[in-house]
Amino acid sequence: MPELPFSRIRRRRRRLEPDLITSAGTTDAPADAEDPRRETPAGSRAESSIVDSAVYVDGARIASPACLADSYRALRSQEDAVGWIGLYRPRQDDLASLAAEFDLHELAVEDAILAHQRPKIERYDDTLFVVLRAARYLDDVEEVEFGEVHLFVGPDFVLTVRHSESPDLSAVRRRLESNPELLRLGPEAILYAVLDRVVDGYAPVVAGLSNDIDEIETQVFLRDPGVSRRIYELSREVIEFERATKPLLAVLSSLGAGFQKYGTDEELQRYLRDVEDHLVQVVEHVSGFREMLRDILTVNATLVAQAQNEEMQKLSELSVAQGEEVKKISAWAAILFAPQIVGTVYGMNFDRMPELHWAYGYPFALVMMLAVAVALYAAFRRRGWI
Repeated sequence: MPELPFSRIRRRRRRLEPDLITSAGTTDAPADAEDPRRETPAGSRAESSIVDSAVYVDGARIASPACLADSYRALRSQEDAVGWIGLYRPRQDDLASLAAEFDLHELAVEDAILAHQRPKIERYDDTLFVVLRAARYLDDVEEVEFGEVHLFVGPDFVLTVRHSESPDLSAVRRRLESNPELLRLGPEAILYAVLDRVVDGYAPVVAGLSNDIDEIETQVFLRDPGVSRRIYELSREVIEFERATKPLLAVLSSLGAGFQKYGTDEELQRYLRDVEDHLVQVVEHVSGFREMLRDILTVNATLVAQAQNEEMQKLSELSVAQGEEVKKISAWAAILFAPQIVGTVYGMNFDRMPELHWAYGYPFALVMMLAVAVALYAAFRRRGWI
């Protein structure tokens, strides 16, 4: 596993706060930074994908080069200088120029261009290549947006390549510039600060997902028909969040493996372990979210099946009731039909029929019809059809 030496430092930790992307053209980064995607005049830095470029000596910014060539000259002209170049969705020619200047490995450059990588750390000679995935919760649409940042960390330079709005590295830069003691540690301090910012950004996402799960639980027991789709969509977000956070544990573990070997200051070890502790809490929350969503999905399936059974029971009861009505109708139809048979026989127009001219023939026919009707009524009554 790659290991990264950290220089000694004794200071109290300052948590990083979110802010906007800094403008690249000033020595002191402004509080309200410009959006790197905003249209700018031809030849400007945004057009070349550079968000900010700075050269630091002894923890202080001494230059803010306007282009890559100026950055190279400023970095070479100062002894013990450290360059930090931030890029947003860089063009291939910019990365090719940086690769030639800082001797970056072609595989790492290819990953930085294509993006869509999982968090990882790799060493190419004396340069570390680190991939981090940031996340932020969008309250208006109740969704998680994922970002990606690639870092090339060398002996005297740091290149940060972003492919999304998050993480906000301008806040990291301003905090480091306001704390020269930490920035004096060089590229390793910048890497630590970026890691800290990314992990701190996970906390609002955890809170947002937790709130979504609470809402889903309410929807489930209210029998909301749209809750199944929401459970599925939230499960996908949780899985994606887990892919962004869990591999980062291996990255931090790899960095921590060099503590003893490089004699890292104990205070700085505490800072990095604190970042790892926060990440462990996030990973545990994410794992709990997956289990909760799985349980909620099971409960929802049970409630849906129960509702279906209730509907089937109602249909069965209705079918039984209809059957009872059909039996009653059939019984009365039979009772009324039987006398008609007798009447039909005696209504035939034949001269020679038995008892056709019998004086008691008519009363006999009536008695026969009544007897058949009574007999059928008694039979159906006994069977419960009437």
